[in-house]
Amino acid sequence: KTETTKIVMLYLTTLGTPEGDSSGGPNVEVGVEEVHESNEKLSIMERVLQSNPILEAFGNAKTLRNDNSSRFGKFIELGFNRAGILQGAKVQTYLLEKVRIGFHASGERNYHIFYQLLRGATEEQHVKYCFHDGLTGGLELANYFQLTGQGGAPTLREFTDEEGLKYTLKSMRSMGWSDGKIDMVLSIVAGILHLGQVKFESKMGEGGQEICQIADEKTVADAAKLLGVDVEKLTTALTVRIMVTRGDEIRIDLAPDKASDARDALAKTVYGALFLWVVKEVNNCIMWENDKDIRSSAGVLDIFGFESFAVNSFEQLCINFTNEALQQQFNKFIFKLEQEEYERENISWAFISFPDNQDCLDTIQSRPKGILTMLDDECKLGQRGSDRNWAQRLNETYLPERNQEVSDNTRYSATKMQQAKGIFCVRHFAGNVAYTAETSFLEKNRDEIPLTAKALFEEDSSDLIKEIYNVQVSASEDTSASSAKKSGPAKSKTVSQQFKAQLTSLIEMIETTDPHYIRCLKPNDAAKPKLMTRKRLTEQLRYGGVLEAVRVARMGYPVRMDHSGFFKRYRMLLPSVGEDRLPWSAEDQDPQQLSEKLLDIILEEGAKPTKYENDDGSISRANQIRKAQRQPEVMVFPKEDVQLGKSKIFMRKGPHDKLESHRVFHQNASVTLIQSWMRMMQQNRRFLIMEDAALTIQRWYRGCLGRARWWRLREAQAGQLLTNNFRMQLIRRKFNKLRAGTVLLQALYRGRTARKVIAATKIQSYYRMFTKSRAFRNLKSAIVSLQCSVRRGIAKKVFEQVKREAKDMGKVKEHNEKLKAEMASLKAMLQAQAANDAGKEKYEKAIKEKQAEIDKLESRIAQLETALAKEKENVKKLESHLASQKEGNRKLTSDLQYQKEKVAQTPMRRKHSSDAAKAEQLAEAVVIGATVSSEDLAQHHAEVARLEEALEEERKMSRAMRIQIKNLKSSMADKGVVDVTASTDFISDAVSEISGSEMDTSDIPDPSDVEQVRNLQFKTPEKNANAKDAISTAIDQAQGDLRDLKSTVSDYFPMIKRGFLGDEPAEEEAEVVAVGWKHDVASRRDREQALRDEVRVFERKAKKFYSLLEEGVDVTLWQLNQSAEVTLDGPGSEEFVVKSSSMSLKLHRRGELLVQTVLTFISTGGYLSKALGRRRDKAAHEPLPLNDILEVKAGCEGYDHAQLPSSSSKKGKSSKMKTENMQSGLFLTIKATPTPMASSRSYFLRFKSRSARNDMLMGLRGILADLQVHEGISISQIQSPAAVQHARRMPGSTHKNAQNPFLNQRPDVTVPLADVHDLINKERESYDRLLLTMLQGAADLKEKEDELLSFRDQLHRSMVESAEKDRTQANDSKLIMQLSKKLETLLMENEDLRDNNDRLNQRLVQVECEKLELMNGGKS
Repeated sequence: KTETTKIVMLYLTTLGTPEGDSSGGPNVEVGVEEVHESNEKLSIMERVLQSNPILEAFGNAKTLRNDNSSRFGKFIELGFNRAGILQGAKVQTYLLEKVRIGFHASGERNYHIFYQLLRGATEEQHVKYCFHDGLTGGLELANYFQLTGQGGAPTLREFTDEEGLKYTLKSMRSMGWSDGKIDMVLSIVAGILHLGQVKFESKMGEGGQEICQIADEKTVADAAKLLGVDVEKLTTALTVRIMVTRGDEIRIDLAPDKASDARDALAKTVYGALFLWVVKEVNNCIMWENDKDIRSSAGVLDIFGFESFAVNSFEQLCINFTNEALQQQFNKFIFKLEQEEYERENISWAFISFPDNQDCLDTIQSRPKGILTMLDDECKLGQRGSDRNWAQRLNETYLPERNQEVSDNTRYSATKMQQAKGIFCVRHFAGNVAYTAETSFLEKNRDEIPLTAKALFEEDSSDLIKEIYNVQVSASEDTSASSAKKSGPAKSKTVSQQFKAQLTSLIEMIETTDPHYIRCLKPNDAAKPKLMTRKRLTEQLRYGGVLEAVRVARMGYPVRMDHSGFFKRYRMLLPSVGEDRLPWSAEDQDPQQLSEKLLDIILEEGAKPTKYENDDGSISRANQIRKAQRQPEVMVFPKEDVQLGKSKIFMRKGPHDKLESHRVFHQNASVTLIQSWMRMMQQNRRFLIMEDAALTIQRWYRGCLGRARWWRLREAQAGQLLTNNFRMQLIRRKFNKLRAGTVLLQALYRGRTARKVIAATKIQSYYRMFTKSRAFRNLKSAIVSLQCSVRRGIAKKVFEQVKREAKDMGKVKEHNEKLKAEMASLKAMLQAQAANDAGKEKYEKAIKEKQAEIDKLESRIAQLETALAKEKENVKKLESHLASQKEGNRKLTSDLQYQKEKVAQTPMRRKHSSDAAKAEQLAEAVVIGATVSSEDLAQHHAEVARLEEALEEERKMSRAMRIQIKNLKSSMADKGVVDVTASTDFISDAVSEISGSEMDTSDIPDPSDVEQVRNLQFKTPEKNANAKDAISTAIDQAQGDLRDLKSTVSDYFPMIKRGFLGDEPAEEEAEVVAVGWKHDVASRRDREQALRDEVRVFERKAKKFYSLLEEGVDVTLWQLNQSAEVTLDGPGSEEFVVKSSSMSLKLHRRGELLVQTVLTFISTGGYLSKALGRRRDKAAHEPLPLNDILEVKAGCEGYDHAQLPSSSSKKGKSSKMKTENMQSGLFLTIKATPTPMASSRSYFLRFKSRSARNDMLMGLRGILADLQVHEGISISQIQSPAAVQHARRMPGSTHKNAQNPFLNQRPDVTVPLADVHDLINKERESYDRLLLTMLQGAADLKEKEDELLSFRDQLHRSMVESAEKDRTQANDSKLIMQLSKKLETLLMENEDLRDNNDRLNQRLVQVECEKLELMNGGKS
């Protein structure tokens, strides 16, 4: 309707524009025309058209069904002078929907001007109108403000709000508004927006009641500034209600909910007054100057249509009341037109009755019982009046009887349930509508300006606000003659009174004009093309009164045709009536008489039975077709239903339908007859064409048969010749094959005979060689056994000598005492140097002296290392000799045993008996050896063990001293000053040096027991003393050399510090690049320092993994559960419990033990939740305890990573997932323990990078190693008594009462052995963890090797198959070449035979000729 109104306006204004005016014409388009940028005055037509954008911006809004719905009614009257030239226009509006200011449904919008200002304002206007984008929290301004964001602030489909603001401002300027006035109007619009942002807080008043207060004073200040009112009075208008009782003013503080209602009411009042002021300004611009110049006018009424919603209120009652009044006027107009036409054609119409809805109008507006009248009466009661009382009065008035639900005039109705809920129904022309009384009917009808608002607008306000307020007051005051006679101020009219007055004037104006109606229908609610909703169209036709108008028209004679048209259309219904009775053409005759005659004959023939046969029984082709068709209804109807007027024939629906059905019947018969003739002609033509084609094909086929017979005769002759040659070739080939087979058989026989002779010779030679070789091996093994026995005896003597030398503890103690003395003197000198720092020269001299002493100590240590190396070489030689002797004895024993058994099995061979006896005696001598008692040997071993413990303690102390010297040297080299109190580093390094496989923690004695071990007195029993001394001497010497070798292994490896004894430094050192043994260093100290830094960096990285995993790592998870149960599908089933889910993997500690630690899977949000910072910490999957993890492997173990399923069905997303799954280096597999529901569980994790996967792999394996080390069974050889009592706790946690024994700076305090055990336990844990990691790495390496071998086997098989295929292909090609050569040979021989045949024929002809010549010569 809005767009149609603009089109009609364009049409009328174009017609009213003078011909010489170039501003009008068809080039002007509604809604898109450009205004003049110059200051020239626009034409009347342009000003009228430019008023539409302003009214649409302030009065139109988006609804669910329409993007540009007009939310008010308007009547535009165009005035024309005597010459038909447009002089001006006048706009009158009806019932603006002010409820939309405070509330609108979801998907709808408020009025366009709000969104145009918010989205199209410039940066300068943002500052001016206090639109602060930074305070919206990221929301758009249209969604941030309360008055515009309730429905989601959707955009429009046809145009943007930015373009709408530009066009509205251009229209305002074209109407003559100054920039200052436009700015003030936009400021009021912005002030209404800020007014809707005012929030209220609750507080307790003086009387204990709940009252409100402003939550944000700045918002009220901004609203007051933009509206041009006082801030304090605006605050009062929002929070206080003023009542005047008997001249006294009562102020009542409002509660928060009442204050919100007052805020919305104030906003609606301001906007309603602004809209009336805009309409007034538009009228001032487009209104004609002098009423005397107006001789005619054309009005365009764009009024709201019939409305019926789920909840209907005061607005719907007024709108439907308007439509009832307009429908009554429309019915009267239709009735008047029908009456005039019937009278003009002399048609009887007394029996026609038209509907009248005056009773519905009386129900709504009559006095004193009308609905609106009673509503005005209820409003006069003031505070005593209420919606519930008004509804009760309506029910008592229209439903006085008990249990009555419908009024006497059937227009008002209400069930008992509806009466209880305050609902009543009114039956309109378009249907029954239920109105809810308790939807503020009284408040909407009063539409009073509160006293606080009056004080706000009348005092201390801007000029524009005062002007707007005056327009609102003048529109609401009662200016009737009766009220003017009364003294006192003018009373304000209610909305219903204003509306009825406007509607009455509108109806009076319409009745004085010639109305034309335009019915607008929307095909669908989605505003989509080529889509029509039948139900919506039917509703619009009913609500628009079109169906009612059609019903009125059908009560009379709806079908009207002129006489000539009636005769031409229905003459074909009488094909059997001849030309003499009723002519076929109406030329030169009176159409009215022919139509009357046609009607009489139709009624006469229709009364007769239908007969298609002729009198002789024959029937025409056309009648046959008519007879075969479905027969129409008989043409029998009252003649009064068809009346002949002066120029037209009037028919009712029944006769018209029967005539049309017979006309269609005869048309179908005629069409069928014509079609049959056309089909016959088409078939005849097709037959002739096919006949000619068949004859042509027959001729061609006979020629083909003749040529084929002639060709077969030629082929038979050639085939006979070829057969003869082929038979000859077969016989020749058979002969050649027999000859070749005979030669081959002879060669095979001769070769077999020769090979038998050669094989017999080889068997004889091999047998002779075997007998000789066996005798030689027996002799060699006996000699080697004898040599080994002798060498073993020599080695045992040497070993006992070395052992006795190693038991000499005096030398070791002497060395230790010297080292201690040197250490004490060195410490004293360093302390003296540190304390006496008087001069630089003295300090340098002392350093040189200390360096000299250190050099001496290093030289002595080098000598000791050289001696130790020699001892190690001797031990190695002794060990090799012992091993060779043992191996020889073993072989000799086995050989002798074999000879012994062989002799026992072959008693017939007498010549070897003496050798076997000697071998047996030799074996007994070698095996038995010296006889020693088991008790003496056990006692000797116990004494040796005690000696070894004492010697090992001395060596440990010696190593500790050497390490302390090295640390002092490094400290002097790096700092120049040594801190003698820092005694923790050398102990840590000493312990770390002797860790690993070099020592057992259980072998570390207490320092108090060292002296006891040194002073041990060994008591050797006298029994078998000589044998025991002989054995122990060699064993002690060899074991002493082995211990020396074992104890000095650490001298050849770097001293790596694996941990810290005290508290870790507060600031972490910078990471050092891993160098290992490949680093180019200048000295051993640099290498040790580099390796120590590398180990510390590795440990720091491993420690950080716990915190990194506790924060969470983003992965993509699949969980595969495999069941071992036998199902229909197979022996087991696989099920993906989780498919391609983005999760965060976190380590959650439920206690101090690692057994209580679990891996949790937390789902991560999408892109929007990440952008908004909404991370959900809700677990998306059941946690996985560390104790349930069996193994962690790289890659996708047990499943093809490319075949992993995806959770998304979208094509683009699934293809991207497959591409990522092709990278096997991003996957990690965790296998867990089985459950009752699954025999095995596998977790496949995909990371974003390979480095993240590798870090997770090493970290998880380290955690599992910690779990095994701390809370499992130790797998290494290193144990200690303290390890059994070690508390099970998380890695990195410490005991509450633990103290560091090395923090004591007194040099004379001895370190407790329990603390040393704790340090050794730490080293044992690190060693166990390293072992576990190496085992897993070895397993991965073996699996990769197996996979490589399988790939190599597949490649080999592929190569073999390829070679076999190549060989087969080569053989086939060779065979083809042989066959081609043979075929070529046969062809050549065939040619030769043919040439010979020709020559023989020629010779035969010559011979015959010669005979003839001879015969002729003889006769002559």
